[in-house]
Amino acid sequence: MTNQTEPSGTHQSIGQLARSVGVGIDAIRFYERIGLLPAAKRSAAGYRLYNGEDRQRLAFIRRAQDLGFSLEEIASLLKLSRPGGDVAAARALAAEKLEVVNGRIEELLRLRVALESLVAACPGHGDPSHCPILAALLAGEGEAPRPERSASKLTSPRK
Repeated sequence: MTNQTEPSGTHQSIGQLARSVGVGIDAIRFYERIGLLPAAKRSAAGYRLYNGEDRQRLAFIRRAQDLGFSLEEIASLLKLSRPGGDVAAARALAAEKLEVVNGRIEELLRLRVALESLVAACPGHGDPSHCPILAALLAGEGEAPRPERSASKLTSPRK
């Protein structure tokens, strides 16, 4: 059963809503299908119409995604945002996400050190068989071999 209403100044079409929040039309339809957004009201002609609450909810979803939350986590956060929601549970979800982000940052820092080392060791010319970057990639399994580092070329601290 779809809600039908006549268009008014307080409603937006799916395209207007998408532009105002910065998401795609297909994303809005998907969020409706999986229940993150309620089914839109419909105009007499059958067009989807969205109100301010729909826009606010969609903006919440967008911001949560920007912070790295999964759709499942966003569904939980939306439930927690209702009156009487558990703020401690929302904090716990955000703290878990922060741990994941910190882990990713640590991994990116390790990657940076490895890449800095490889770039510093590569002369940038000559035979490909003498290139430490290509040799590391050809090594296959495990961590790429680390070339000798010159303290004068690299200044990044090791962990």
